[in-house]
Amino acid sequence: MNPEPATNPYRGLLPDLPAFACTHCGHWQRWPAPGPQVCPVCADVRNALPEHGFEFVTPKQADELVIGSWRPTAVAGITEFFTEPRFGLDSRGWVIETDAGLVGFECAPWYTPEMLAELRRMARELGGFDVLASSHVHGYGALWQLQLELEPGTVCVGVRDLEWTKAFRVTWPADDVLELAPDLTLHRTGGHFPGHSVLHDTRRGVLFCGDSLKVDLDGDGHPVGLSAHKAFHAQIPLSHGELREYLAVVAELEFGTVATPFELVPGVTTDHVVHLVQRLLSRRPDAAPIPLAEL
Repeated sequence: MNPEPATNPYRGLLPDLPAFACTHCGHWQRWPAPGPQVCPVCADVRNALPEHGFEFVTPKQADELVIGSWRPTAVAGITEFFTEPRFGLDSRGWVIETDAGLVGFECAPWYTPEMLAELRRMARELGGFDVLASSHVHGYGALWQLQLELEPGTVCVGVRDLEWTKAFRVTWPADDVLELAPDLTLHRTGGHFPGHSVLHDTRRGVLFCGDSLKVDLDGDGHPVGLSAHKAFHAQIPLSHGELREYLAVVAELEFGTVATPFELVPGVTTDHVVHLVQRLLSRRPDAAPIPLAEL
């Protein structure tokens, strides 16, 4: 008689548990029913607490709450995936075309059937979709959903941030530097989170900067200020040691556009960021924005 197959939920691609999203920040957890009581991302010092308590939704409910969209960005070869109305932190999913196929960096809060169909079409026509990565937990969005639906061979986040990845399976934990595809290299900056990483697109001169930068925009969407922080909502600045580590990385990367988990912004350059960090190192730590014109 053949024994019954083992039912360890961690043997497969994802834990065999239901998924729940925090309506306040959008973070997805896999948790036994009836669901989690606390969101670890909101409870962390780097995010705000929900004023009226925690509320969680299932994938079916999320699908009913949002409409999914995508559009080309101002930089050729980069497509933005997003949902409306705002859900959680309102993160974006960036899909980057490379000579080795598509790379996904950060994720939208949810992917509707239409968004998934578009991703599959892009994969068929542009060489596959085998790499999915994120800067840190505030950019994960529905990363677990893309891993389940698209089955990329590489799912990558910084090894020092594995504690936030219970909803999906990391197949390649990144150390300080990792080439994900031709012209796309992940660099650990630390600071905001220990494993926080940025993705440098050398071909296009774009830095997918995660939350290593906060970009202030004017009414027309042009950058007018920059800041760096440990915790934005609580306005906790980075320490001088963290800033020195950050500067050593970013000063070596040439770019003229940055993409946070929320917007792609042309006109923010390596020099701007270097001058920002040097200014923060010259005085008492501060998380307030500095006008771009002064950098």
